[in-house]
Amino acid sequence: MDALFQLSLFASFIAGMVALFAPCCITFLLPAYFANVFKEKKRVVLMTFIYSLGIFTVMLPVVLGARVLTQVFFNFHDQTYVIGGVFLVFVGFSTLLGFKLPMPNFNFTKKAEDPLSTYILGIISGITSACCTPVLIGVIALSSLSPTTAQSLLVGFFYVLGMVTPLYLASLFIDKRNLLEKPIFRRPFREVTFLGKPHMITVSNLISFIMFAGMGVLIIFLALSGKLAMNRSEESVTQMIQSVAVSVTSFVQKIPGLDLVFLLLSGLLLYTFIKYIISKNKE
Repeated sequence: MDALFQLSLFASFIAGMVALFAPCCITFLLPAYFANVFKEKKRVVLMTFIYSLGIFTVMLPVVLGARVLTQVFFNFHDQTYVIGGVFLVFVGFSTLLGFKLPMPNFNFTKKAEDPLSTYILGIISGITSACCTPVLIGVIALSSLSPTTAQSLLVGFFYVLGMVTPLYLASLFIDKRNLLEKPIFRRPFREVTFLGKPHMITVSNLISFIMFAGMGVLIIFLALSGKLAMNRSEESVTQMIQSVAVSVTSFVQKIPGLDLVFLLLSGLLLYTFIKYIISKNKE
């Protein structure tokens, strides 16, 4: 194996988990995810997977060196957050009133779900994550250590997988315990009339609206006031991401075959996760 590719996939995965908790990243991605969970209520694991696909859609081209995208993310940092904030407010009101974006009815979806808005939300979360300097610089720096495009893609894939794995675990926890099926979340709150049609607002709809709209307004305010601007303090987060990657790699190198075992185990777990989604969707 080329010495440059000694940055292990396991190290890239761990670095991605660290990147998730970068202030500029977690500010948008995590609240948006939990707001969406209350919005969907059912098929939480499936919607989490679709949400993560949106993140992958944005981040993987960056990994492969899409310079145009990286320049856009750097040059339109604040504008991106404003657009994301506006979309959050829109999703908040659509959740409150039961409005769903039009989409063909595929077999893997149910009428009660809104996969298109979930996917778009994932894309916007991916864009805002890419706007976070540590995440963007981290994934580019790590993928650049790979000698081939295929290896670079693998490093980037596991980096982003590390970012979304906590969301997968959260969705499984919520689904296994049926947390959103509790009577309190399904309790009617108030009926409102919009465009001549009555809409019953449940407690979970209200919670989702407050989280979406509240976070959207806050992000717009912070972006317009320059509070979300990239600054030098983020350099320490970037260094931490790269330091974690290097440290974990040095550990992995001492245990021959560990990276291969991790690759196989990850493939098995992803297969099990997708199989679980399919089985739950058939119920």
